[in-house]
Amino acid sequence: MTNAPVTRIAPSPTGMMHIGTARTALFNWLYARAKGGTFLLRVEDTDRARSTPEATAAIYEGLEWLGLDWDGEPVSQFERAPRHAEVAEQMLASGHAYRCFSTQDEIEAFRNEARAEGRSTLFRSPWRDSDPSTHPEGPSVIRLKAPRDGATAIEDAVQGTVTTRNDQLDDMVLLRSDGTPTYMLAVVVDDHDMGVTHVIRGDDHLTNAARQAQIYDAMEWNRPVWAHIPLIHGPDGKKLSKRHGATGVLEYAEMGIPAQAMRNYLARLGWSHGDDEFFNDAQARAWFDLDGINKAPARLDLKKLESISGQHIAAMQNHEIEDAVRGWAERSGAEVDLNALRPAIGIVKGGVKTLPQLVDRAHFATASRPIEPDEKAAKALDTVSRGMLSELTPHLRNASWTREELEAAVTAIAEAHGVGLGKLAAPLRAALAGRTATPSVFDMMLVLGREESLARINDATAT
Repeated sequence: MTNAPVTRIAPSPTGMMHIGTARTALFNWLYARAKGGTFLLRVEDTDRARSTPEATAAIYEGLEWLGLDWDGEPVSQFERAPRHAEVAEQMLASGHAYRCFSTQDEIEAFRNEARAEGRSTLFRSPWRDSDPSTHPEGPSVIRLKAPRDGATAIEDAVQGTVTTRNDQLDDMVLLRSDGTPTYMLAVVVDDHDMGVTHVIRGDDHLTNAARQAQIYDAMEWNRPVWAHIPLIHGPDGKKLSKRHGATGVLEYAEMGIPAQAMRNYLARLGWSHGDDEFFNDAQARAWFDLDGINKAPARLDLKKLESISGQHIAAMQNHEIEDAVRGWAERSGAEVDLNALRPAIGIVKGGVKTLPQLVDRAHFATASRPIEPDEKAAKALDTVSRGMLSELTPHLRNASWTREELEAAVTAIAEAHGVGLGKLAAPLRAALAGRTATPSVFDMMLVLGREESLARINDATAT
């Protein structure tokens, strides 16, 4: 093996990209990038009935949104079927595999008899040690001649040593009677040919590792480093499913979670670096290693995800937020005036958790006159309040448009009427934004500018 690792993600294009697949991709990407290695993409599209171009495109889209760039061209497993068959024939020639002519009815009869006698129902083919000269004409499968004695041990970087007794494993089919390869064979051949050194995947594949190790051994190929990571569970501790909410990674994109926040959160699902919860990509790449992966299943916590999302939005550069909002709007179909939003981003990015919340908080900047106050805001625009706004208008017209002078002008009118600043800020808020929950009135006026601010106040006092 080379010092620089080669990792891969190998999703099946049979639907959306599941959040578990996204996290597995992230772990592989982080490990490769942290170690100066290579991250490859293989599309396991052998299920021709369920594999669709749309689902393949969804894989690309999910990885691209997450910012997980892969190296080289994606590999199609289906297109490599001749190579898989070639390896099966090589194993046949070397004596590590054999042709089996048993029919499905014969296999089922064997299992029924074993069940009745209380024996193992693992199929033991009568063709395992047969003389090829006795083989009949007709279809056959190629089976692995698996060792019957001893055990197969897997050294797993997460789970430790995992040992399976060989008498618990059957002679699995490598090549079907129609010449198509099985999943077990295809995965091993692809990983070997692609130079994969580290197979980081969900621990639902742990039972496959012993079987796959036997193929590596039969071909005298170096085994990869296996790292089987725990699955993601819902908040109730049960396997993640639709009942827990969104399970597709692009659903979170449509919810307005920034990609860097999703990367941060997914990295913490089953991996940890001390007590660090919030970190950037550079830190994740510097810190990530397999020994930080936990053995216990991780639990999806949407509140924690939103908290991480809010921290990332607050820390993002304004132009990064603008790009993220543009992507979210295109994906969700929301209409956002980015030109109007742009100057408001800096004052609204604190205290929100998602991109749609940020857009909503910037409503004052993207709304057009006349500003229609909602029910609560309208109550702040009573006769007395409108009178104070009318008095304020000439002071604002003559003020230098700085926060200090704006605050001084508003404070002076409030004091002249013997009220606190808040008493005047409420109708001012209603006039400028039409809402009661907004950024600071002074921040809003600075974003809107003198002419737009005065026009909105005049509209409010004229009603």
